[in-house]
Amino acid sequence: MILKIEDENRVRTLTLNRPDALNAFNEALYDATAEALLAAADDPEVAVVLITGAGRAFSAGTDLAEMQAMVTDPDFTPGKHGFRGLITALGRFPKPLLCAVNGVGLGIGATILGYADLAFMSSTARLKCPFTSLGVAPEAASSYLLPQLIGRQNAAWLLMSSEWINADEALRMGLVFGVCEPDALLSEARRHADVLASRPISSLMAVKSAMVEPTRAETLAAVERENAFFAQLLGGQANAEALAEFTGRRMR
Repeated sequence: MILKIEDENRVRTLTLNRPDALNAFNEALYDATAEALLAAADDPEVAVVLITGAGRAFSAGTDLAEMQAMVTDPDFTPGKHGFRGLITALGRFPKPLLCAVNGVGLGIGATILGYADLAFMSSTARLKCPFTSLGVAPEAASSYLLPQLIGRQNAAWLLMSSEWINADEALRMGLVFGVCEPDALLSEARRHADVLASRPISSLMAVKSAMVEPTRAETLAAVERENAFFAQLLGGQANAEALAEFTGRRMR
């Protein structure tokens, strides 16, 4: 099961479950997560969604072997939703969304926090936005959402440097709401989720809509800008060399 789904007290927990691949998103996991968010949005028994990862990673981002196949394999078949479908589902998700970052988070494993209403992070976890090291553009409206969330300079460092940040730095920036010891992470995230889930869903949705609606158009515009830059850079020299280095072979 590539995505575990568990319900308790009106909280639906989605656990990314590709631990051997550090929960990297392939097309199947993008599809499963998007479908789960769409289903939770429509389920009157679900008040809150909590996303976490199985094993020692939160998510290693997009599966780079699949990214290379997307560039080089003419027979590559994208998923039903794919990356863009997941971003659409995140942007439209109408209920409280929490993240419990249990381990490393790269790429979408970090930029997803721009959509989180509350995020908690293990004290041993680390985050990285590796876009410049891969020769590509930012994603998931992070070029807009992260400056809004953590300020221009923090976002510039995170998006431009391709350097790791630790849990203390993430907390200082305001990227996460709280840092917990690894064994306490899920219980602390669940404690907050349970508080929210005890409130009327209609009221939770009204609060979230009131908060998100003023920036919805700007978020969608950022996604379109990023997609255009990403398409322009994907398969270019810097990207090709980075992917070839990752997979241990040179593209021909």
